[in-house]
Amino acid sequence: MANPTAITLHNKSRTLEIAFDDGASFNIPFELLRVYSPSAEVQGHGPGQETLQVGKRDVGITDLEPVGQYALKPIFTDGHASGLYTWQYLYDLGANLDARWHDYIGRLHAAGFFGDTGREPGAVLHGTAAPSHHGCGHRH
Repeated sequence: MANPTAITLHNKSRTLEIAFDDGASFNIPFELLRVYSPSAEVQGHGPGQETLQVGKRDVGITDLEPVGQYALKPIFTDGHASGLYTWQYLYDLGANLDARWHDYIGRLHAAGFFGDTGREPGAVLHGTAAPSHHGCGHRH
């Protein structure tokens, strides 16, 4: 498994630059990090339980907390702070950036958003209300 050698937040371009010890280097947009958060709030608790994230085009990162020697915990400007991004997960996001982006846009279109409308701040999934809490939506 590759380990990071450099991590830089670029707030102006809204990207996380991460270089690994195998020579790979990626610039991952904050928006993609947010919509593919590994948290239960986004991923659910199993296949098919994912929650499509909308309105995240302008999301920022206010802090990037290290978690041991294996992960980062970004604090996003929309309040999301529960995802732990392991080195392997960040490497996978970077290595598959184009495919992940294509999948995300495809899911937005399938949900009825045309063009980039699902990415715009304030976008809401049709037939859902904005959540009033930051939990994953059900009781444990």
